[in-house]
Amino acid sequence: MTRREWRLPAALILLSLVPVIAGAARVTELGTGPEVTAGNARFVADPVPVVLHIVGAVVYSILGAFQFVPSLRRHRWHRRAGRILVPCGLTVALSGLWMTFAYDLPAHDHGVLTWIRLFFGSAMALSILLGLAAALRRDFTRHRAWMARGYAIGLGAGTQAFTLAPYMVATGEQPGANARAGLMLLAWLVNLAVAEWFLRRRARPRQARRPLVVAG
Repeated sequence: MTRREWRLPAALILLSLVPVIAGAARVTELGTGPEVTAGNARFVADPVPVVLHIVGAVVYSILGAFQFVPSLRRHRWHRRAGRILVPCGLTVALSGLWMTFAYDLPAHDHGVLTWIRLFFGSAMALSILLGLAAALRRDFTRHRAWMARGYAIGLGAGTQAFTLAPYMVATGEQPGANARAGLMLLAWLVNLAVAEWFLRRRARPRQARRPLVVAG
């Protein structure tokens, strides 16, 4: 293994830290019998979907980052980790859809954002299932592509911290419903764009990526 091949997994883990820490804090809060407030009432009343979502997301985001290490993909570890990641990823996607339907969401989470969440939750689940189907057919090129797309969607919460935070710093207030929806959508689109760039870069022939050497 080389240091270079660990750069991407390290970056992905760092991107995951914000939602992982926030999720751990939420689970800890729910486990200590918190005072019910407007912000946590829905979670206290029905903690199952949010706990499933957080636990699945922590495993999926951290363990999934190691699937991008080339040397590990050549070992059985990749397949064994995949057997954990597929159910965890589906848990994240389906529990996200569950929360969207079941919880009495705040006003800023209704409207357009509801449809955006439904779309990306469904797209994440579909990407994982298509990736699994491709692996079973031993079509590993499509397997990697669909799994990368599913992972990119799953990491949306990490990128959303970087799209929402500048707005709040600049304005000194929480974004309204439309601004929040737009900034969260932007995060998912950025992740998918980076995933597609990564996939196309890897698809280029090795020869094309070698620097041109001109004899002197």
